[in-house]
Amino acid sequence: MVCTFALAGWSNLHVYAQIAVRNQGYVPFSEAPINYRSDDLSDPVAQLERQLTAGTSSLKYEPGHGYLKSVLKLLNVPVNSQTLVFSKTSFQYKKISPDHPRALYFSDDVYVGSVHDGKAIEIISFDPQQGAIFYLLDEHKVDHPTFQRAELDCTQCHIAAGTRGVPGVLLRSIYPTTTGTQAPGTKSFIIDQETPFDERWGGWYVTGKLGGRTHLGNGAVDDKDLNGPADQTDTMHIVSLSQPFDKSSYLAPDSDVVAHLVLAHQTQMHNLITLTNYKTRLALYAQTNRIKSEGLPTDTPLGDSARQQYERPAEQLLRYLLFANEAPFPPSAKIEGSSSFAKKFTARGVRDAKGRSLRDFDLHTRTFKYPCSYLIYTRSFDSLPDPARLYIYHRLLQVLTGEDHSPDFARISAADRQAILEILLATKQGLPEEWSTYAKSNRLHIAGRRSVPVPQG
Repeated sequence: MVCTFALAGWSNLHVYAQIAVRNQGYVPFSEAPINYRSDDLSDPVAQLERQLTAGTSSLKYEPGHGYLKSVLKLLNVPVNSQTLVFSKTSFQYKKISPDHPRALYFSDDVYVGSVHDGKAIEIISFDPQQGAIFYLLDEHKVDHPTFQRAELDCTQCHIAAGTRGVPGVLLRSIYPTTTGTQAPGTKSFIIDQETPFDERWGGWYVTGKLGGRTHLGNGAVDDKDLNGPADQTDTMHIVSLSQPFDKSSYLAPDSDVVAHLVLAHQTQMHNLITLTNYKTRLALYAQTNRIKSEGLPTDTPLGDSARQQYERPAEQLLRYLLFANEAPFPPSAKIEGSSSFAKKFTARGVRDAKGRSLRDFDLHTRTFKYPCSYLIYTRSFDSLPDPARLYIYHRLLQVLTGEDHSPDFARISAADRQAILEILLATKQGLPEEWSTYAKSNRLHIAGRRSVPVPQG
């Protein structure tokens, strides 16, 4: 029997006994040029699996938590990133409830899900070329534990509108009942940085100080509202859960609000990077086939329609990168986390000579002090095919220097644009030549690096 489970509202993976379903049926993007099913991977889990095979690393089992601590340590996923979700979005749904929520952990390129007394650890690991790669790790103690890639059934839910049509990850907010199921006749919401606060975190715990901001977390639908009309979302009342979960069963006692904010940002940022990557590769592949079939010169430039295939998602990525449409923080006190997550997340940031980093928080009027995503430093961003990557850098420079005056970026102040520009010039490797030229002509500091030329034509 094949069973389904979700990675905290992130994913649906399928298990057959201890074997992940992989080589049966159709998986989108399996063909060239994407070749999603290829084993040529360099995502963090694939790298760790090679170390396990070579004997240079090993997973350690611990009663009560299985391999979880060891997995987090070897994948450099911080325990303080823990968020807790009690909606029943897993094949292990019988073990998920408000008193036994599922624990989720994440880094810049890995997501890990664990159910209390569960059968498997669920992982989404981002490959710089292929995007989200889905893995399972059986929680039974064995001599040689291995990560199993699971793709067939995962992609049925994880190549969808919520992931922007590519293998990806998403967060859902629902109106939960007291058992963790979705209340009949209610809507659900995808959580990202643009989601209004009053639609976030339904089915999740949220700890820390939110300054009185309204959201759907930490509660369930009042049982009195469950027998209303077919579409009753607007009439629902969320009441606080009276029985908190047993914190001693988890690696940390928190479901930190700051971790939630970061998680909301980076999930869709990952999807947009993957979407831009795929669209560019598909356009270039079609161009190569056109050149061959029509006997055109190999340096034939891309046509307008081909460029638009990747420029459209690249423009979406640019706006998301710069938080252009981030949901406004309702006027209130500053948000404060309940764990060390914010402090340690910020400490990992690369800084310019003035001590500024894209990982610095604001938490009063917006998530970050300098509204440009820290994921610009990741291998996934750096691995975007040249046409898209250089297009994004060109457009980013236009916005940050004030050349782009469009309303889409009106919320980014001149001071913020200047700060982001200076931080990137001082800390980002591989900037295109036009960035160096601009820095020199405006006497801005630029760290020594190998710059990338902008292709002509």
